[in-house]
Amino acid sequence: MTASTGLDTAQLASPDLLRSVFRRHAAGVAVITARGEQGPVGFTATSLSSVSAEPPMLSFGVGADASSWPAIAATDHVGVHILGEHQQDLAATFARSGADRFGPPTVWREGPEGVPVLDGVLAWMVCRVVARVPAGDHRIVLAEVVLGDPSGQGRPLLYHQGRFNGLRD
Repeated sequence: MTASTGLDTAQLASPDLLRSVFRRHAAGVAVITARGEQGPVGFTATSLSSVSAEPPMLSFGVGADASSWPAIAATDHVGVHILGEHQQDLAATFARSGADRFGPPTVWREGPEGVPVLDGVLAWMVCRVVARVPAGDHRIVLAEVVLGDPSGQGRPLLYHQGRFNGLRD
């Protein structure tokens, strides 16, 4: 039995190769928020991962040159929001450089520990940052879940092939 392995089209490691491969990987979409010195900050993340159940811990990546990084680097707590398929515009707003992420139509409130909490999401958590690990041009943030609410309605928003999508039946 012969399988097509693609070895004849293999490429050397590069940022473009990594991006191309991960465009084929469907990922859930989250928005990470924090209170910054100048007000709330946030960004869209597809790197959210569960790390540990005991204690409940998660991780996400953030670019070291991202506008939100200085606040994430200095804060003790972050908000993690799981977006629904009805929130493509919200995901795009938090992904766009220079956008007024917390202005209308974004609906949010100050939550526990001063963390901005977004309304209408599928689930949200407030987490205590326990570590920030350098990883190339990014930082991996490890955070312990303090509290949250998983009761939002709807289906998850996914990111695939450079676009936001919903699940198909």
